[in-house]
Amino acid sequence: MIRINLLATDRGATKKKVGAGVTAAQRVTIGAALILLSTVVGIGWWFWSLQTESKQLDADIARAEVEAQQLRSVLAQVQKFETEKARLQQRVSLIEQLRRGQTGPVHILDEVSKALPDRLWLVSMSQRGADFTMEGRTTALTGVSDFVTNLQASTWFGAVELLDSQVDQTPAGDIVRFTLRATSENPEAPPAPAAPAGRGAPPAR
Repeated sequence: MIRINLLATDRGATKKKVGAGVTAAQRVTIGAALILLSTVVGIGWWFWSLQTESKQLDADIARAEVEAQQLRSVLAQVQKFETEKARLQQRVSLIEQLRRGQTGPVHILDEVSKALPDRLWLVSMSQRGADFTMEGRTTALTGVSDFVTNLQASTWFGAVELLDSQVDQTPAGDIVRFTLRATSENPEAPPAPAAPAGRGAPPAR
């Protein structure tokens, strides 16, 4: 009697069936699940990196605002200092101008007094800017000429112009009335700053 062991054959077939149980549809499902998982992980990491970068940018902006506030405070102090400096410079310039103006009339009157010849006197003297108008009397025309010459010789006067002269006959003798204008110059004034080299010079050919 022949016996055939069918059990061993069935076991091998069963093992093959277990391995062949993963179908193509299941493999696609598993692959799609892995892709979805990796996508979720990637999106999560990207979102986390964006959150970190946003926090860093917020911190940088806050620090920049603090620095800008400090710079604005420093700028306000600098502007205040510049304003105070300009005000002090104006005061110094005004004081210097007043100091020069105080000594100028004294020298002018002194020079006029020195320039007066004998038998000549002034009736009035007025100033308009740098021009002085003088009215006077003398007993001779030569006195007027000497007065003009003396004023022109002074370093405190520039141009001297005789505006008018008339002779009045009186019982005591002739009286010459005259009016002249003299332009004052201050020899003690500082020289004007020189123009920069090359400024206003004709272009080279």
